[in-house]
Amino acid sequence: MRKMIILVGNYGSGKTEIAVNLAVNGAGEGLRTLVIDLDKVNDYFRMSDRVDLLTAKNVNLVSPTFAGKGITPSSMSAAVASAFTDNWDLVVFDVGGDSAGALSLGRYHQDFAAFEGELCVYDIVNVFRPMSETPEKILKLKADIESFARQEVTGFVNNSNLLTYASANDLRQGYEVVKGASERSGIPVVHTTGRKEFLEEFLADGRDPRYIGKPIPLETYMHRSWEAFTKGGF
Repeated sequence: MRKMIILVGNYGSGKTEIAVNLAVNGAGEGLRTLVIDLDKVNDYFRMSDRVDLLTAKNVNLVSPTFAGKGITPSSMSAAVASAFTDNWDLVVFDVGGDSAGALSLGRYHQDFAAFEGELCVYDIVNVFRPMSETPEKILKLKADIESFARQEVTGFVNNSNLLTYASANDLRQGYEVVKGASERSGIPVVHTTGRKEFLEEFLADGRDPRYIGKPIPLETYMHRSWEAFTKGGF
C-alpha cells in the first residue's frame, strides 16, 4: 500500500529537512519515492538546491523553484498531479509555513480524499519558534492550518531545536510541550526527530514512549543554504 505524508507546521519548524530525510530514508528502503515541494513561502531552504543529492538518492522531486529548468505554473500543476496518478510507494508533501503556506494544499482536497487510509498529515513542532511555545499556541496554529489546508492533522512531530546551539535539552523541553498538545487534542505524537547524538541522549531518559513516537535521527541536508544566505546573501 502506498503512503502519502503531508508536512505542515510553523514557519521555520524544520519541515523541509524532515521531508528530505523521510524521502531519502524511504528511497533507501527501496520505495519508489516522490517529494513535492509546495513551499512558496521560504526561498532560503529550497529543495531544488538539493536536486543533485536527491537524484543520487533515487528520490524524485517536484518543485516550483527550479531555476532554469523551464518549470511553469501549468507544468508544476501537472507534475503535482502525478503524485495521485502514478504508482509511487511514498509521496512526501513539504508545505509552506503557517496557514498561508497551507493554503496551497486546498486545491488538492478532492485528490487527497481518494487516498483515505493512506494519508498522514503531520504537524512539525519546534517549541522554540513563535506561536509554538505552549500547547495552547500549538493547537491554535494547528486549527488555523487545518482550515486553510482542508486537512486534519493526524500526528505531531517533536522537532525542537536551536539549530547550531541544539542539545538534548531542546528535545526534553519539546517533549513536555508537545505532550501537552497531544493530551489536550487526542492527536498522537508520531515522531521525535533530531541529530543522532542528541536523540540518543534524550531517549536514554526513559520518558513515556506514547509522547515520543518513532524516533527519526536526522541527517543535515539543508543547513548549508542557510549558512550561504547569512554569510553571502545567496
